[in-house]
Amino acid sequence: MLVKTFGAAVQGINATIITIEVNVSQGIRFLLVGLPDNAVKESQQRIASALQITGHKFPHQQIVINMAPADIRKEGSAYDLPLAIGIMAASGQIKKEELERFVIMGELSLDGGLQPIKGVLPIAIKTREDGFKGLILPKQNAREAAVVNKLDVYGVENITEVIDFLNGKSQLEPTIVNTREEFLNNINLSEIDFSDVKGQENVKRALEVAAAGGHNIIMVGPPGAGKSMLAKRIPTILPPLTLHEALETTKIHSVVGNIDSNTSLISQRPFRSPHHTISDVALVGGGTFPQPGEISLAHNGVLFLDELPEFKRTVLEVMRQPLEDRKICISRAKFTIEYPASFMLVASMNPCPCGYYNHPDRNCVCAPGIVQKYLSRISGPLLDRIDIHIEIVPVPFEKLSEMKDAESSHKVRERVINARQIQELRFREIDGVYCNAQMSSKQMRIFAQIDKASSELLKNAMQRLNLSARAYDRIIKVGRTIADLDDSENIQSNHIAEAINYRNLDREGWAG
Repeated sequence: MLVKTFGAAVQGINATIITIEVNVSQGIRFLLVGLPDNAVKESQQRIASALQITGHKFPHQQIVINMAPADIRKEGSAYDLPLAIGIMAASGQIKKEELERFVIMGELSLDGGLQPIKGVLPIAIKTREDGFKGLILPKQNAREAAVVNKLDVYGVENITEVIDFLNGKSQLEPTIVNTREEFLNNINLSEIDFSDVKGQENVKRALEVAAAGGHNIIMVGPPGAGKSMLAKRIPTILPPLTLHEALETTKIHSVVGNIDSNTSLISQRPFRSPHHTISDVALVGGGTFPQPGEISLAHNGVLFLDELPEFKRTVLEVMRQPLEDRKICISRAKFTIEYPASFMLVASMNPCPCGYYNHPDRNCVCAPGIVQKYLSRISGPLLDRIDIHIEIVPVPFEKLSEMKDAESSHKVRERVINARQIQELRFREIDGVYCNAQMSSKQMRIFAQIDKASSELLKNAMQRLNLSARAYDRIIKVGRTIADLDDSENIQSNHIAEAINYRNLDREGWAG
């Protein structure tokens, strides 16, 4: 008897429905075709053991299984459950009438229990798009899939529950999640706050400007100055995720299996901080079995690169294109996959190998020329994509010990949200541009014009400080953001003056 069940394969962050055709006939062979990988081929042993232990019969006949479309590679153990259901239906142990209404996914244990799988949210979205009534999957993944409305999601603990449900012997309760309510309840939850940081008011201001305009930022300072502490609090001042952004972010994390059983939707902006030994593939994504990299996991959030010069040169260079295009295209001989990568880059570094160049109290012990050599580990094209450079000095004891409360993240976020709303209105007619950092030179001439006084100030600053040519556009972009924070329609000279102070690394002679 020929029977069809339905599963799904995840490619990039989208899913494709897989039709599993099972034919049981006379013979003794087990044939599995349709480009399965080793994990799929090994499903026979898991299925046979699960059916035996749960009191069901694995047919001792010829079983031919085709997984269509046959040109898409099927990877992983998530096909165990649809394969097992297909085998049982083809051998007459399950009624086949209901099978065409459901997409079924799940990894089987030897005792018939179900293990959680990856990529559930893209699968659920595709299931609804293709008009299926419901999705049957492991209970641990049910809340994640239930984010998709107008779809019945059934979370099951073992294969027996699925068999009894399809045979009409029992009913399964669909998992229901009020997506909007849960999202709104968790959107402002955070254990850390800007008020935890003592002092560093100038750095906090720079981070506020960066968050308001979507600017990339690099912090330069000695060990213990608070660079990592400040970076970790940037998501708390960024505008809250919209529901669309939350769904998009959750899809990416679902593909790599980062969603736990108690989470249905990611409601906080991601903060990713990879170690400096990371490979270029781990950062941008790809690999033998393509997975999103750290830059995609930081989508709609913050990518923090601590000790930037310690990262391998090749790793840093592969970020140049995603920083401009806000997506990464992985092209290989057998596949091409596109992952979103719209993130805010936050980097930190010591000013020199010993860490104490320009320190107010300690002397730098680096040899002449070493500071410049250390800084040159970061290429000019990459540094050109970082709008704000800010120096950090250690907080004096008086600031650390004072009891006065610092400004909270909530207050800073309100100003950032107001500035972002101004930018959304400004760029509403332009696709793909939603903040000042994304402006092209042509758009700057329209939206970021400066008056004669500001132009003269910028000219003098570039001459006296020997700022590089690439600093010119960056200063005007940052000045536009500072003007938005001040709710000023035009860029004033004081906005440009503040923006000039955020280009430390461009100053000739800064590194000796």
